[in-house]
Amino acid sequence: MNVSATVRLIGRILYGLILVVIGGALAFGGAKLILLGGSFYYLPAGLATLAAGVAVLMGRWRNGAMIYLGLMVVSLVWGLAEAGLDGWALAPRVLSPFVLGLPFLLVAVFAGQRTDRLAGLGSAAVAVVLAIAVAATSGFQPVEAANRVHPVTAADTTGDWLHLGNTQWGTTYSELAGINRENVGELELAWRLPIGPMPAKPLSQTQAVPLKVGDHLYVCTPFDDILDVEPETGKIRWHYQAKPNLEGLYVTRCRGMSYYAVPEASSACAQRVYVAGSDGNLFALDALTGKLCEGFGDGGEVDLLAGLQQRNRGYYRVTSPAAVIRGKLVVGGAVADGQYVGEPSGVIRAYDAVTGELAWAWDMDNPESRNGPKPGEFYSSGTPNSWGPMSADEELGLVYVPTGNATPDYWGGHRSEASNRYASSVVALDAETGEPRWSFQTTHYDVWDYDVASQPVLFDLRKDGKVIPAILQNNKRGQLFVLDRRNGKPIYPVVEKPAPQDGAVEKLSPTQPWSTELPDLGGPPPTERNMWGITALDQLWCRVKFREARFDGSFTPPGVTSSISYPGYFGGVNWASASIDTRRQMAFILSNHMVNYNRLVPRSDPAVKDLKADSSGNLGGLAAQEGTPYAADIRFFFSPLGVPCQQPPHGMINAVDLETGKMVWSRPLGSARDLGPMGVPSHLPFTIGTPLFGGAMSTAGGVVFTGGAQDHTFRAFDSETGKLLFEADIPGMSATKPMTYRSDRNGRQYVVVASDAPHKGGSAFAAITAFALPAK
Repeated sequence: MNVSATVRLIGRILYGLILVVIGGALAFGGAKLILLGGSFYYLPAGLATLAAGVAVLMGRWRNGAMIYLGLMVVSLVWGLAEAGLDGWALAPRVLSPFVLGLPFLLVAVFAGQRTDRLAGLGSAAVAVVLAIAVAATSGFQPVEAANRVHPVTAADTTGDWLHLGNTQWGTTYSELAGINRENVGELELAWRLPIGPMPAKPLSQTQAVPLKVGDHLYVCTPFDDILDVEPETGKIRWHYQAKPNLEGLYVTRCRGMSYYAVPEASSACAQRVYVAGSDGNLFALDALTGKLCEGFGDGGEVDLLAGLQQRNRGYYRVTSPAAVIRGKLVVGGAVADGQYVGEPSGVIRAYDAVTGELAWAWDMDNPESRNGPKPGEFYSSGTPNSWGPMSADEELGLVYVPTGNATPDYWGGHRSEASNRYASSVVALDAETGEPRWSFQTTHYDVWDYDVASQPVLFDLRKDGKVIPAILQNNKRGQLFVLDRRNGKPIYPVVEKPAPQDGAVEKLSPTQPWSTELPDLGGPPPTERNMWGITALDQLWCRVKFREARFDGSFTPPGVTSSISYPGYFGGVNWASASIDTRRQMAFILSNHMVNYNRLVPRSDPAVKDLKADSSGNLGGLAAQEGTPYAADIRFFFSPLGVPCQQPPHGMINAVDLETGKMVWSRPLGSARDLGPMGVPSHLPFTIGTPLFGGAMSTAGGVVFTGGAQDHTFRAFDSETGKLLFEADIPGMSATKPMTYRSDRNGRQYVVVASDAPHKGGSAFAAITAFALPAK
């Protein structure tokens, strides 16, 4: 036997063995799926693949090819019946078996059998599959065709960006219109500021939204350093190094800063920039020099850990900027998820913006103690915190606080009456006293980690000939609640609907609130049919796991058997909230369609017998939940190849008309270019709709900007139609919101976005990127 024949023999044996192994796995999994009440496709598909492999091993190549071609035809018909012309949904159903069968086609073609009927049929099957894939993965259609176009009109503004969301109201909207839908496609890189090296913490992220005040642009890093840069060039004027205490911290991030101009002051620290740091320090800097304001707190700093009980450092951190209202800085905080009963308090505190003295504290379990705890005492432990950004209304004198659920997250039997009342809510506090004026709960007795992470967005709603002071509160469930911000009463109806109870290990709320006349951004509910994977094998794995779990729709109770949580704790809508174009009365929101796979693990289980709380722990596996009867095993529902089990899209950008309550347009956001199995980039340019970490920013120019997808791309869309107008590469994923400003020096408008850059040598890096129209 010559070398060529030997190589062919070895290749045939290897290929036959691959078919036998894959066919056996498909058949075994398919039989299991049938027993669970699932699809009948995989068992016969596995047997056919197995038979084709046996034929190849026996030297009956043509017989194996004919068997496999029959499987391809059946797979094509079945795939179209299940998924239609959705290219990503067809990938594991049709493209995966096509790739596995490529050797049959290659042998037929390159062995000179082009006229063979087998080769002809194979080529026809290939053409059909490829045509379907290309047609299905190109383009998008809006949910509703937008037929209303508002003219672009310029506004007389300062061109500054003074708060996280531009204004105290958190609209993330600018009246600037120098960059508009007609010219945004001409944007070019104006400057880029590299940041780093920084410590490579597991969940450190560059989420900064810069502030622009006059001739200064302020930027913070995940480790609370502050930079003052020239708005036109990105050149650093001064750099304050915070040097935080990182002991025990698993998450470090700075979403933004706070700015305050002291009334009638002209000396040092007349203008101030504040950062509430990850390590629990609130510090004030002179906005012009970067030096600590010595008269604020203790030498320029206030210790936010004062009055808090925690086992060790790291359980408490601050990641969102303080809200500024009536000369006060109002701050919340975050804790390590799911660790133990009695984690640090969720107290909300207000400090004098000049002196740093405590103005008031809202401790929901001890509401009379507005001046803080007495010496030797502490704020109430384990109460719901507020880790997302707040908003404020100077005229009404209210600060709007989004709250999480009480720790640990997936058991509530120990929670106080006040915790159950105020958890997963938006609470309006009196800015002068800290007293609650009203509250609205978005999830009752929350045991799904449905924190209200999103910044409440204030706006004046034009509806039915009236102007109503309103607040938009979205949440991880993907619900949009529009309330009267004076009293918290719903403007659009909110209906209590029955919630599932089967499988619960404790008494849950019998009903949950639903906003019935606004779009639901939670995505389609998971079903066996819309389980996904890169290949037929991991799709089958996902289908089996889905069938093995309990799923009774939204609010399926966590229990000792596996359950599906939809949406998962990632959302829905996360911290970046909505951008509201106040002229057009439109909200632009990035949403996720992500699912969790949950199980409560009894203490008697050997897997958790020795599990202890850890400040460096985070939900995404086993969480101790010390002090409760159960640990919690909470995971993203991913296949063994590291891709979501729910089929794409996983992330959407949505436009909602707040006056009518209707969806104007909605489209998947982000390509598969930088995503792939096991974290390996696929380099595929097709739109898939990636999981989204950031948010959007809109302008009077009729443009919506975002960099929130995972494909390292910054984009601009027409706010009326959703048409893509501009895109450019940025150094990494952007997990924040863009901002815009106009230069006081040259009059140009800039659009700025922060992003993480690839890690190098064990260190983290980031970048701030600015775009502008070409200089004239």
